[in-house]
Amino acid sequence: MLDTGNLLRKMTLTSLFTAITTLTSSFVYIPVGFAKVFPIQHVTNVMTAVMLGPLFAVTQAFLVSLIRNMTGTGSIFAFPGSMIGALLAAFLYQKTKRMGHACLGEIVGTGILGSIACYPIALLLLGKKAALFGFLPAFLLSSLTGALLGFISLKVLLKNHYMKGFFYENGTNNRRI
Repeated sequence: MLDTGNLLRKMTLTSLFTAITTLTSSFVYIPVGFAKVFPIQHVTNVMTAVMLGPLFAVTQAFLVSLIRNMTGTGSIFAFPGSMIGALLAAFLYQKTKRMGHACLGEIVGTGILGSIACYPIALLLLGKKAALFGFLPAFLLSSLTGALLGFISLKVLLKNHYMKGFFYENGTNNRRI
């Protein structure tokens, strides 16, 4: 039987994460040479993957990328990279129930697989030097920073019992960090 209350809660959280990420990720970035690092999308990828699962993580990454690209504040590179990272983070978390593995999934998915998937486009649009020394390090640094911030955020929320409905079942903490 479909639990519509839980589905509605997950859809609401996905919408909330999408809105917050869309509004903040264009303005909160770390300049690295001539590249920019946007860790907020990666924080949200990890949090959505851990809290809501693969379907909602990919939906959130897709919506943020789509909205940011439509408003001109996004990057075509973020679209496939974020979706790969969100999916891998959610998949690893579901298999192991460890937030550290979700963060590793975000780093590998976005930082490595996403950058490999987007590198030919970056090479074509940016040129060899910018793609190699701007695009690749920015993707790796952004996913690493976002995954670490996501891990810290989730750990704090878990420690302070703010996420009781997501992590605590039957009064026991059966999920590991």
